[in-house]
Order: sequence, then C-alpha cells, then structure tokens
Amino acid sequence: MKILVCCGSGLGSSFMIEMNIKKVLTELGKTGVEVNHADLSSAKGMPADIYVGTRDIAVQLNGLGGKVVSLNNMIDINELKTKLQEALA
Repeated sequence: MKILVCCGSGLGSSFMIEMNIKKVLTELGKTGVEVNHADLSSAKGMPADIYVGTRDIAVQLNGLGGKVVSLNNMIDINELKTKLQEALA
C-alpha cells in the first residue's frame, strides 16, 4: 500500500501531513504502508493507492488511479484519522 501526500509546491504542508499520516498509521497499528509527499505536477507520475491533499488540491488528484482523501483542515489530526480509516477500509 502506498500513500502520496500532495501540495502545490511539495514542501512544507505535504511533509507535515506525511508526518501526521505516519503517526495515525502507528496509532491504528497499520504496517507495510509507504508514505511519501510530492508537488502536484510530480504526483501525476507517481502511482499510489491513496492520494491525500487539501480540498483545493484534491480535486486535481482525481483520475490518477487511486482513492483521493480531501482534507478541509490540514492540521486537524482527527479529520485525517477519520478520512484515512475510511480510505483504508
């Protein structure tokens, strides 16, 4: 399983969300999940099972082949956990 976090520039916000996803996966006891981050244009060449982005980016992730998790608030761990659990189910 591979999760790719995307943002406009692929630096700060996507890296922060990546770290939070790793924390949530640990809390959920999920192993064997690869989590990376990238900018939006690079994401098109990086296949993943789940793409994560803020709601302004998420619409552009549709059609890349994986599930899309759209976050309303990138620092809300509870929202991330809930939406990630749904995507992993």
